[in-house]
Amino acid sequence: MQKQLTAIIEREADGYVSLCPELDIASQGNTIEEARNNLREAIELFFESASAEEIKQRFHEEVYVTRVEVAVG
Repeated sequence: MQKQLTAIIEREADGYVSLCPELDIASQGNTIEEARNNLREAIELFFESASAEEIKQRFHEEVYVTRVEVAVG
């Protein structure tokens, strides 16, 4: 079974950090592609090892990624 999840990737120091907000799982890599692949591997390992109850408890069905404008200074 295939499932599409959100991957948020941001630059941090000399690499990239990746986050799946639906499951609150993170990983990293030296490139965007490596960070995405490492996140995919971490998520797949989670689904392989977690109980059905833990998956249900951690999974957030609705995730919204947006931007906000704020006053600075």
